[in-house]
This record gives sequence, structure tokens and C-alpha cells, in this order.
Amino acid sequence: MDRKGPLTVAFVRAVKHSGKGGIDWHIDALGHGLMLAVQPSGTKSWVQRIVVRGRRRSAGLGGYPLVTLAEARDAAFANRRIARRGGDPFKDRRRPAAPTFAAAAAQVIDAQAVAWTNPKSRKQWESSLAAYAFPAIGDKRVDAIDSADVMAVLTPIWGDRRGTASRVRQRISAVMRWAVAHGHRADDPAGPAVLQALPKGAGKAKHHKALPHAEVADALSRVRASGAWLATKLVFEFIVLTACRSGEARGATWSEIDGGAWTIPAARMKARSEHRVPLSPQALAVLEQARSIPRTAAAGDLVFPSIRGRQLSDSTISKLLRALGVDAVPHGFRSSFRDWASECTDAPHAVMEAALAHAVRNQAEAAYARSDLLAKRRELMDAWAAYAAPS
Repeated sequence: MDRKGPLTVAFVRAVKHSGKGGIDWHIDALGHGLMLAVQPSGTKSWVQRIVVRGRRRSAGLGGYPLVTLAEARDAAFANRRIARRGGDPFKDRRRPAAPTFAAAAAQVIDAQAVAWTNPKSRKQWESSLAAYAFPAIGDKRVDAIDSADVMAVLTPIWGDRRGTASRVRQRISAVMRWAVAHGHRADDPAGPAVLQALPKGAGKAKHHKALPHAEVADALSRVRASGAWLATKLVFEFIVLTACRSGEARGATWSEIDGGAWTIPAARMKARSEHRVPLSPQALAVLEQARSIPRTAAAGDLVFPSIRGRQLSDSTISKLLRALGVDAVPHGFRSSFRDWASECTDAPHAVMEAALAHAVRNQAEAAYARSDLLAKRRELMDAWAAYAAPS
């Protein structure tokens, strides 16, 4: 149990999951067995544990904020009062009918949208569930959905659209975990266990188109010689030289640049963790050229603004590469860098992964990854720049 004291409205509103795994329990010291359960997903719900006719019983009293602290206390007091008189407050208790999957999904999306930084996330959730899940289970109540229903959604798209199927499963699972937290069911039929029943090895993962690392220098030369907007050419070169994601470079601001390093704030990183990028002499030269980009007031602090002063789109760069006959997409140059680092250098695995801002998945390795290895990454990125963009 994580908390022993009277709960307060402010505490209930602000408390978050500790991140230690499992459910965090916070006891209301006013008694009556009331506790606040905080799921790893952040969902909060009320649970009461009391003795009924000599047996310890547990029951959900609803989810927060639909059920307030005051309402939960009132319900807990009423239940304990019945139990002390020898009755069973949970017998024949009418539970609100479980919502349909579509209705529950709408609530989950509304709840999670607060934390999404990309406005496209909501549309992606809604469109994927509408296209693949709703036709099969949208009208079913969440307490009536089983693993067979989930399999019926995933199996048709598992072979040739593995990435889409995986995201759909994760989103169905999020809705099912919401249903568990709100007392509508006891399990998640779309959890990791369902993956064991899906075909192994069917279909091939689709990777971003990438060039062999030996062809990167030629691609850079073609882009430099093109008649494209200066910012488009420079941001592409910056993407290649830093091995960053396209969106991170396109959204770069001058305030993020400090001498020989570029610090990308957590809000703009995929892993939601601040990332420092060592800048090679070639990357610094790109930034120097960027100062000459014609800009409007709308451009603000953007390093690589579009003609209208907005952030450049990924499709603008991709379209330029296609027009120049470069058979790759912007994101693919991260793969080119990674292949070069593996094949042409002795850089440790941790340094290569840190250069790509990849999370350390191995828990034992992560425990020792207390440094961002900036000095070692600087050596690696300088060598990459000399290889990909020789002067």
C-alpha cells in the first residue's frame, strides 16, 4: 500500500502511477475500507475491502473522476453500515451496464488525448479502430468480448499489414484495460497472450526505404545541386549528418542549439526523453548556411522554415528525393548510418544505439546506462560526417 492517510481531493486529482509495475493502492484512513487504485496506464478507480458475514470482500465503487472522493466515501460508508448489521451490501447490487466497445474507445481516446503532443494521434486511433475493430466488435459490450473476437479482428490483417495489426491490438488492449479498471471485466482479452495464437513468421515487416551507406554521399550531392528551396536542402543534410528523425530536424529551433550540441526537448522526442546530439563540423556548417534562409516573421525561431515560415513537411523532402531519383525516404538514412556504424567502425553497440536515441531494452544494460555517451558519440558522428559529406 502506497499511502496511509486521509485522501484529499487535491491528492486524488494529482496522484500518478509510481511506474514500479502493478497497481498503486492508496488507503483512505477515514476507514470503511476505501482505497484508490491507480493503474500503470494512469486510470484511477475506487475499491472497497470490508468484512461481510465473516468473509473479507472486495468490490469496485466506480472510476475517478466519474465517482468523486465524496461519493466514494458515501458509498463505502453505506456498504459498511449494511455489513455491520449483518447484511450483504454487494448482493444483487445493480452494476451499470457495460458500455459497447465503441463507446468505451471514445472515452479512452478522450482520456489519453490530453497527453498526446501530436495532433495526428487522435485521428490515427479513431481511424484504425473504425476501419478494423468497430466492424467486428464496435457494438459488442466490453464485458462480452473475448480473445476469439480479438483474433477475428487481427487475423485478416496480420499477414500483410503486421505493423497496423500490432497497433490495432495495442489500442484494443488499452480499451480492455480501461474496462478492467472500471469493473466491467476481469481480464484483457487483447493482452500479450493473444500474440502467441497469431501466425509466426507470416508476412514481412515493411522497413523504411534506405540507401546503402556507400551511396549516401552521392545523394547529398544531388540534393545540394538541386534547385529546391534552401531550407529543404539544408534540413535534409542536417537529418543525414545527425542521424535524427525527420520531425526532430524539421522542428529544430535556434534556442536548442548550444555551441557544438543540439538538445532536443523531451516533448519532441519519440521516447519522451531529452536527447543531446553532438554536432560535427559539417553539421555546424549547415547551421551557418541556415542563417541565410529568407524568412518571414511567422518563421519565429525555426532553423529550417518553409517559404511561408512554417515547419517543413516530411513529404516535401520525400518528394524532392523521388524527383532526384534517390530511392530512399528521410527516415531511411538512419538505417544507412546504423549499417555504416556496424560495418565500418568499432563503436560499441551502446554508442550506436545512443546516437539513434534508441531506448535500452535490456534491463540489466539499462541499469548501467547512466551517461548519454556524448563524447564517444561525438567521435562517431564526426567520422560519419567525414564519410557521408566529405569536403
